[in-house]
Amino acid sequence: MVNTYRPVRGTALLAGAVALLGALTACGGDSGGTATAPDRSPTTAGTATGTATGGNTAGTTAAPGTDSPSAPASGAAPSTAPTDTAGSASASARTDGRCRTTELRASVGRVDPGAGQRNFPVVLTNTSSRTCTLYGYPGAAFVDASGKQLGPDPVRDPASPRTVTLTPGKSAWSALSFASPDISGARTAAPATLLVTPPDERDALEVTWKAGEVPVGGNESEVSLTALTPGTGP
Repeated sequence: MVNTYRPVRGTALLAGAVALLGALTACGGDSGGTATAPDRSPTTAGTATGTATGGNTAGTTAAPGTDSPSAPASGAAPSTAPTDTAGSASASARTDGRCRTTELRASVGRVDPGAGQRNFPVVLTNTSSRTCTLYGYPGAAFVDASGKQLGPDPVRDPASPRTVTLTPGKSAWSALSFASPDISGARTAAPATLLVTPPDERDALEVTWKAGEVPVGGNESEVSLTALTPGTGP
């Protein structure tokens, strides 16, 4: 009989040695920690601020693709400077060259009679320290001592108005005309004041009326005004 005991025992011992070596190798692979799979959890990705790039622990340098910590919150309205509407209105007033009522003085020159007419130069003089302009027709109304208007508003004589530039102290005038009541037979009244309103203004200047009665109704009672021209009269 052939004896097979020793070869079988040797084979078993060899197999056991191989298994033990494999177990020792596997244990040695876990001890270093360098072969583990990268942790891809959100916490790890979120730490990719300053600490991953050289010790910036403040975290003010964001990882690519993320919002900077100093940026405004999403959806916040951008800041805009307030509109200075009051300053704009003030600037507009400063650049408007029109003569204001408060910058003018009104006066009435001597009567210039002719062909049954009575003609008076109504003069506006620039009393301010700046140059300003007048364009068009003044407003005018005769009133009594109580301030009640006498007669209708004057009509405008057809003309082509032009801009009149008034340096300080200079004047512009408009001819106020009506038919002589002694000839026309119109109803008359004696005004106390002539109210003169500069073009495009609302406030009137008061001029004491010293030229007697004026037509306020009836035949040929119309009073007319011409457009303003430079000077103080014809």
